[in-house]
Amino acid sequence: MTPDGGTPLPRRDLLRGAALAAAALVLHVPVACGSGEASRAPRPGGAAALLPGDPDRERLASWTAALRAEDMAGLERPLGRAATRVGELAAGTPYVPHTLEAYIGAGGSPAVAEPLTLSLTRFDCVTLVEACLALARLAREEKAPTWDGFGREVERMRYRGGERRGYASRLHYFSEWLSDGESRGLVHDLGAELGGIEDRRPLRFMTGHRDSYAALSDQEVHREIAAIERGMDGRPRRVIPTERIAAIEHRLETGDILAFATAIPGLDVTHAAFAYRDTKGALRVLHAPLSGGVVEITRSTLPEYVGAIRRATGILVARPLWG
Repeated sequence: MTPDGGTPLPRRDLLRGAALAAAALVLHVPVACGSGEASRAPRPGGAAALLPGDPDRERLASWTAALRAEDMAGLERPLGRAATRVGELAAGTPYVPHTLEAYIGAGGSPAVAEPLTLSLTRFDCVTLVEACLALARLAREEKAPTWDGFGREVERMRYRGGERRGYASRLHYFSEWLSDGESRGLVHDLGAELGGIEDRRPLRFMTGHRDSYAALSDQEVHREIAAIERGMDGRPRRVIPTERIAAIEHRLETGDILAFATAIPGLDVTHAAFAYRDTKGALRVLHAPLSGGVVEITRSTLPEYVGAIRRATGILVARPLWG
């Protein structure tokens, strides 16, 4: 996706056609809106080990200190504002795709507990959202931040019910990321109160493109993902149509989580980001775009950005909560 809302590009470079490539932006598959730090070996059942002087650990400490010094980490403050402050500090950080899937490419099994991949020095669209929220929540604690603590905050967002098990326990469809988070008090879905239209299309993108997902070569994992897709049939997404965004944008706050809905068959959204209101009051997008290569705030406004995305149908919106 271009920095100013152009045609979306693939999240991890697995899919062949332009439509399939665009679809991969948000899914946690080896295509192009990938995530995290793949080069560090994870501790068994835990987060990646870090060495003294590691840039990730340095960012964890300095960014947490910044939130506390600016009095942004208290429960009386909006979590979204603290999260986007982390995003501001992360501006210029490179976009790196498909590292959540690297363990499978290296011979790991998708049927066993998935390694917890973390980074503050490289992001994709979804892991930027996760990292910003995780660090903001960690900053509210009085004790010194730890990498394991950061990992626990990411883990409870990234996995269904906050429990990390095999590949299928990860929330691959971002609309389920939102609904699962709402069920546990991590976010509040604003779709209904903003007049969102129900999208009842069945989500079958992953099983419909099984050959594009290495993990789905495992028959049991494929069955699990198929069951998860069917289980979402009764939970329609509420999408604010593209043409209505300008009418409701004044009700959005800095730090609201945005998911960009798509008409691509079987898929819910193609990108994830934060709403960001600048000093002049214009509502923009803070995100990690594939085409721009680094974390950035768009020059275009939110309505302009969505309007320029091919096959976009609107946005899903959720407000992050301290949880």
